Amino acid sequence: MLLALLCAGLSVQAQEGNQAPPKNWFNLDPVNDKVNGVSTEKAYKELLVGKQSKKVLVAVIDSGIDVLHEDLKDVVWVNTDEIPGNGIDDDNNGYIDDIHGWNFIGGKNGENVDKDTYEVTREYKRLRPKYEGKTADDFKRKERAEFEYWLEVKEAYEADANEAVGQSQLLRNIDMQLTRYKKLFEAYLFTDELTYEDVKSVSSTDQVILMGQNILTQLYMMTDTTIHLDTLSMYLQQDLEHYAAGADYSYNLDYNPREIVGDNPDQLDEKGYGNNDVIGKGTDNFHGTHVAGIIAAKRGNGLGIDGVANNVEIMAIRAVPDGDERDKDVANAIRYAVDNGAQVVNMSFGKAFSPNTEYVYEAIQYAHEKGVILVHAAGNSAADNDEVPNFPNDYFGRKGNWSHWIEVGASSWGGEGNYVGNFSNYGKDNVDVFAPGVAIYSTAPGNEYKDAQGTSMASPVTAGVAALLLSYYPDLNPEQVKDIMIKSSRSLNNLEVSQPGTGEMVKFSDLSVSGGIVNAYEALKMAESMSLKGKK
Repeated sequence: MLLALLCAGLSVQAQEGNQAPPKNWFNLDPVNDKVNGVSTEKAYKELLVGKQSKKVLVAVIDSGIDVLHEDLKDVVWVNTDEIPGNGIDDDNNGYIDDIHGWNFIGGKNGENVDKDTYEVTREYKRLRPKYEGKTADDFKRKERAEFEYWLEVKEAYEADANEAVGQSQLLRNIDMQLTRYKKLFEAYLFTDELTYEDVKSVSSTDQVILMGQNILTQLYMMTDTTIHLDTLSMYLQQDLEHYAAGADYSYNLDYNPREIVGDNPDQLDEKGYGNNDVIGKGTDNFHGTHVAGIIAAKRGNGLGIDGVANNVEIMAIRAVPDGDERDKDVANAIRYAVDNGAQVVNMSFGKAFSPNTEYVYEAIQYAHEKGVILVHAAGNSAADNDEVPNFPNDYFGRKGNWSHWIEVGASSWGGEGNYVGNFSNYGKDNVDVFAPGVAIYSTAPGNEYKDAQGTSMASPVTAGVAALLLSYYPDLNPEQVKDIMIKSSRSLNNLEVSQPGTGEMVKFSDLSVSGGIVNAYEALKMAESMSLKGKK
């Protein structure tokens, strides 16, 4: 278990050795640049020069976006039908002063939800009074479905909550030991950059030194013997923060930040709750800012990075806390995006339980009826989405998939033969395509730029390509866009890859519907071909 914990922060290096890809690798070309990008730059140079484009509005439902970022401020949507700061719903859309979007997890007093519980925690708390200590025989046949659901929730919650508390305590102890012996060895060896070789080279009869040498050696052997102890300590801190948050917030039955919002949680179709603070002041908006940059960071301005799409606006919708998003907020965020003109919606979030799935499905269907494309991250559990639900989705509980929904797994740049994010979910039937999602460099709050990885990054790459298609070929409908992106994806020619989670060697083509990686160049060529046929 400790190996898995401490290696979590090393996943990029472990997957790709010590090499690093170019900062903009996700926009580069597999042939010209020798990395598995989506050929965005090639498309701009060879296909789009001199072509007219139409602005496309992309909604990002996420943790909040730094709309003041130097590389985003020029591409943020402005609701010109609203008069800023007058406290009036000028456009009568139900949301007051929604200049750049809306925050569904904020309060009218300006306070915002930062951390929230997981859905499994909320479901455990809701169902326990009714079912704890009962058996199936205590219920009529028609009531047993929910009882079986309770058993599933109970098992998941108790296992995960116990792990969070136990690992948090364990890591705190390890951190104390690491801090103690790090200081001791730095003083003993007169260096503040301890390496594995430094620790191993110590020869002493002091029992404290020997104990410290044993503990530090074990930590190194379980993680990475090539790094400095400071780096190892940093990764340990990241894991400690993760499990401490789980114990203190995510699995805490008594924690309820929803009071900040002040809505009626049982009224799903409630309108106007929240506030207009799309940045999410006082909260961590790194995730949403990073996602927005992948799609739309202003191209050609000499700053930071270039996003995938060159003629887009970003509508900022805050609905995802540090914890699990709520079905009510997800559904209402989708409806807000659709009603206010978004053509593409990026959704880089997901969870294992969804008590109000039907309400979310109704919103997804609404987007379908209005011709809006929904792009969703497949999840980072190294799981098979054909077998394990990752909500929201377009398949569990339904007879077929929607033609406007694109589910995205994460691919890697190909260094040392790695082509798939080792964390990525997959699914031959229910993950449509893969896209770059490892070591993605993008915008971060406060005019900064950082790496991040996950299907959360692969989804906006795909959303950016979808927006690019709509920008240059505005007559395409969602079904055509999805069809193009699947058929034009870059096949790896039955290359065998390591299946996330199992390590089993499987054909890359078995991990998704398309069997390939999104490719902007080929998608645009296919769209052009369709356009020419349509004109004949």
